Amino acid sequence: MSQPTIGFIGMGLMGRAMVECLQGAGYAVTVLGNRDRTGIEEALSRGGSEAGSARELAEKSDIVMLCVGTSEQVESRIYGDDGVLAGTREGQVVIDFGTSLPASTLEIGAALAEKGATYLDAPLGRTPAHAKDGKLNIMCAGDADTYAQVKPVLEVLGENVFHLGKLGNGHTIKLINNFFAMTTACAMSEAFAMADAAEIDRDQLYGVLAAGPNHSGMMDFIRNYAMEGKIDLAFSVANGKKDVGYYRQMASDFGATSRMSGCADEALAEAVGNDFGGHNVPEMVDYFAKHLKG
Repeated sequence: MSQPTIGFIGMGLMGRAMVECLQGAGYAVTVLGNRDRTGIEEALSRGGSEAGSARELAEKSDIVMLCVGTSEQVESRIYGDDGVLAGTREGQVVIDFGTSLPASTLEIGAALAEKGATYLDAPLGRTPAHAKDGKLNIMCAGDADTYAQVKPVLEVLGENVFHLGKLGNGHTIKLINNFFAMTTACAMSEAFAMADAAEIDRDQLYGVLAAGPNHSGMMDFIRNYAMEGKIDLAFSVANGKKDVGYYRQMASDFGATSRMSGCADEALAEAVGNDFGGHNVPEMVDYFAKHLKG
């Protein structure tokens, strides 16, 4: 597939940065957005085109890319009379860059396969700033031959591009990753709040924890906010809650029981219920400090 045409659904901060990167590399991109037209207008100003529906976008594209927030949003763009599935064709590739439920991914993959198209799940690591510069981490899974076919396009967007095996593995690994990350973030946030309650300086606590095997990048994200007010992890509490919830649903779909995710799920859900969902995850330090005593 030399210089395929690309259809891109989901023009939030990450999506619009990815589209800018693709257009900068010379790809013809058709876009489909939602209410906020900022990303759409930016893409059009660089020579892109706009589709009126997901079906129309699929009909115009060799590769369809989705970068939306939830499995429900992916499904709403795939199914229905105006969905991607209605406009797909044999040989087409559809890629979900979001963090979705593996069970939903497998169902969509089967539906697309019936029409001769191939579905890949390719969740992302890093930020929109990395996306603009083509430096994302991309965790792709699905048919190996199809992956090889689209890898040159993925390498435009990603500095580190992985193939992780069968369809669904990308979303599974991303959910395990995010469960671990959110659990660590909540634990470190509570640790700082507990130090405050005990009248221990945060820097003293951090110095001891960071000197041993607890030290991690996530610990430092929380530390940088707790001690310097810096937000290095621009990821909302609501998104953290969504991903931990998806992890727990995935475990249930596997017939498994997740013991360790319960505390993070409860803490994030409580914060969302108290109108804290729009804050970034490192700010859970403030939430725990305020609510440490109930």
